[in-house]
Amino acid sequence: MPRLPGTSVMLREYRRDDLPWIRQWVNDPEIVRQLSDIFLYPHAQEATEAYLEAMLEGDSDARGFVIADLATEAYIGQVNLDSIDWKNRVGKIGIVIGSTEQMGRGFGTEAMKLLADFAFRELNLNRLELEVYDFNERAIRCYASCGFVEEGRLRERLYRNGRYCDIVQMGLLKSDWKQAAGRN
Repeated sequence: MPRLPGTSVMLREYRRDDLPWIRQWVNDPEIVRQLSDIFLYPHAQEATEAYLEAMLEGDSDARGFVIADLATEAYIGQVNLDSIDWKNRVGKIGIVIGSTEQMGRGFGTEAMKLLADFAFRELNLNRLELEVYDFNERAIRCYASCGFVEEGRLRERLYRNGRYCDIVQMGLLKSDWKQAAGRN
């Protein structure tokens, strides 16, 4: 995949030297509590290595990018199209910022906008979708600022931190993306 430069971040290829950065967040409770239940249990080194190898070799259903500092190419996080339905032109997005120190600095918003541009212009997708937990207000604001709209809720679908939470379903259509930026 190509590199996609923004103003402060770029979306770049995965590298083997990203492993320590991925290992840093994959078992960090502050980060993974916002993510899917695949992070409910600790992830072994071998599991992280296998994931990275699959991304490097293209053996995964996911296609994605590392979110990296524009100047240094240092790992910040990752954003993936976890699955693409080519017949219906739909991509499902997963994103993570890999350290709490990097959160709230606009890197996720910029990465989402870069990915949407790539997905709609280069892959000719018609729709992007994602799920987010109702307590992850920062992420919901990020996605809304990128043009995603809430399309539904799976009420009390998730049990987290001693209570049942909603999963918010959000989507972005190519036509809305084009209209918002005056694209043709």
